[in-house]
Amino acid sequence: MLEVNDSGEGIEPEHLKRIFEPFYTPKEQGKGTGLGLATVYGIVKQSDGFIWAYSEPGKGATFKVYFPRVEQGARLLQAQDSNVDIQSLCGTETLLLVEDEHAVRHPACEFLRQGGYHVVEGHDGLHAVEAADKHPGRIDLLITDVVMPGMSGGQPAELLLERDPDLKVLFMSGYSEKVVLRHKISDLHANFLQKPFT
Repeated sequence: MLEVNDSGEGIEPEHLKRIFEPFYTPKEQGKGTGLGLATVYGIVKQSDGFIWAYSEPGKGATFKVYFPRVEQGARLLQAQDSNVDIQSLCGTETLLLVEDEHAVRHPACEFLRQGGYHVVEGHDGLHAVEAADKHPGRIDLLITDVVMPGMSGGQPAELLLERDPDLKVLFMSGYSEKVVLRHKISDLHANFLQKPFT
């Protein structure tokens, strides 16, 4: 169990019952996305854990995260444990990466560029479609977050697949499977990558 306490303003009861919902925030527009605790909830559930929150106005908040007990210790991987040829991981294709969180999008794009890929960035679904329209060449792979404000990841995928049925699609999300399935990405016969990923 991991417990985190703070001595802040606390959380009103009507907000406390909704704090793990994606895009729910009591903050005014532009001051928060409501994705932080929803992402934490998704990671905890993906790890077969449970998260509990308690708060009273004026008395701070307490979060308790429970994870299953692990009987075996972790083993550090040594360089010789991997038979991967680094050169085989490099590519030349053009990728359209769509992620609304800059802190995720920026390092992912940099990593892919270092791997030889040409990366077109989209900070949301609408921007992704516009970026694809402006790109002069073919896009080989669409990598898109599933849950985003405005246009969810499935919508730009459908639009781009109409234009290029050979486009490959990789969805990614940090949310639980239940939240992801609400966005109907299974209809697109696409691959899925659970966040966080290395």
